[in-house]
Amino acid sequence: MEETFSVAEAHKLTVGSLLGLAGCGLLLVAALEPSLGAQQTPAPQPQRVAPKAQELLDRAIQALGGPAFLGFKRLSTRGRIFSIDEESTSALAPFQSAVEFPGKRRFTYGKKKPVTLINNGDRAWELDRFGLTHQLPEQIYRWKLSTQYSLENLLRLRIHEPGVVIQDGGVDFVDNVPTRGVVILEAQGVRVNLDFSRQTFLPVRIAYRVQNPKTREWEEYADVYGDYQDRQGIKTPMHITRFMNGERVAETFRNSAQYDETYPPDYFEPTG
Repeated sequence: MEETFSVAEAHKLTVGSLLGLAGCGLLLVAALEPSLGAQQTPAPQPQRVAPKAQELLDRAIQALGGPAFLGFKRLSTRGRIFSIDEESTSALAPFQSAVEFPGKRRFTYGKKKPVTLINNGDRAWELDRFGLTHQLPEQIYRWKLSTQYSLENLLRLRIHEPGVVIQDGGVDFVDNVPTRGVVILEAQGVRVNLDFSRQTFLPVRIAYRVQNPKTREWEEYADVYGDYQDRQGIKTPMHITRFMNGERVAETFRNSAQYDETYPPDYFEPTG
């Protein structure tokens, strides 16, 4: 999610922001290895995508826009973003965001003294009234984590990575919305819970638990999506709420969204 604040960035309004599918349902196959001159029968391998999970994912992709959702490359949004500390709004600002998936963004927030964050893979800069600086390692980590598990990258890219297993996640309620979910188990051991509305099949929540590489502490994140509106044939969430360790840390209210807008060639460079 390109427009969410990280906890480390909340007090300075630095933002840590938002994967085709169809026809996965394949079995992981293990090669048979000879042992003592005889071929051994391999142990049963888990399905890469359980049938019920595959059906739910297919319906969700269609609800989001089908080929239009799977095919877009860029998303431009504007609106307001709030950073929340101890259940009170500690910072708010208008924002303008440009994202080129899977890993580039240009994000400007603030009105009188705007700040621009530029991310291009592992390279990251911050531009403000004092000039250009490199983003702090914590800022880069938060951004990469949030975009790695964003709605767009998760459903269009990450579910196809080697070693990923997807299972039926059962039913639940998210913000009083009845949901049906899938569980995505990554090869690295991360478990992602993806919940869809039982009525519309649109994504409602993405939740995951990861170990911070610096502190070695486990951190839980969740992004809740709502107020879906049709933009160029794609159902687009206009309201996104971010949680960390059960606490609400940011909210994004989009008032405009445009897909595949043309950006300048150097837009994701510090000179852009």
